[in-house]
Amino acid sequence: MAAVNPFTYSATFITFFSVVGPPKVLLAFAGLAQVHPIRQLRTIALIASGAAVLVGLVAGATAPWLLDLFHISTPALQLAGGVIFFIYAVGLVLGMHLGSDGSHDDAPDTLSGVRDLLMPYVVSPLAMTAVLVESAARDSVGWRSTVVGAYVTVIALDLLCVLLLAPLLRRTHHATIELFGRLLGLLLAAVGVDLFLDGLAELGVPGLARH
Repeated sequence: MAAVNPFTYSATFITFFSVVGPPKVLLAFAGLAQVHPIRQLRTIALIASGAAVLVGLVAGATAPWLLDLFHISTPALQLAGGVIFFIYAVGLVLGMHLGSDGSHDDAPDTLSGVRDLLMPYVVSPLAMTAVLVESAARDSVGWRSTVVGAYVTVIALDLLCVLLLAPLLRRTHHATIELFGRLLGLLLAAVGVDLFLDGLAELGVPGLARH
């Protein structure tokens, strides 16, 4: 996931849509829809989306200072994000839901639903890596605002899709969700490897330069 070039809102929007857009987010919410009533699912979507926006705003606005404070280079961030996301994706392929409690209570509450969304949605490794890398790509408040604006737009689109499709998500069979979850996990594992290779290429490892 190389830095967006040219520096445009549309290109940044496409980047965030690909890493945290509805195709990935709806599957996470579909799993929750099996055990949460529609009204509670919508509440969870609102809270989780608000938290995702808050985290994105803070990360985007402070990206250059965060990287300097912890002495982190963008290649190192890409390597770490790729590894974390690869592990999460492998968990999906194997049917292990990392970042959650692993089981749902008989009467799941709103807090448990939001907690289940922390890893894949609120603090998605790919999304946070993209926010930090893109925000730090240019030392400009205007550019960081563009990055954050594109990210918030995608989160708003995710929320709209969940609110509109909540009844359909609830009627989706559990086996279907598991099937698509494992398929998505395979694809996301490849994305994690790709991000890791991008980090190695940024470090100058021979043979990894993108054409």
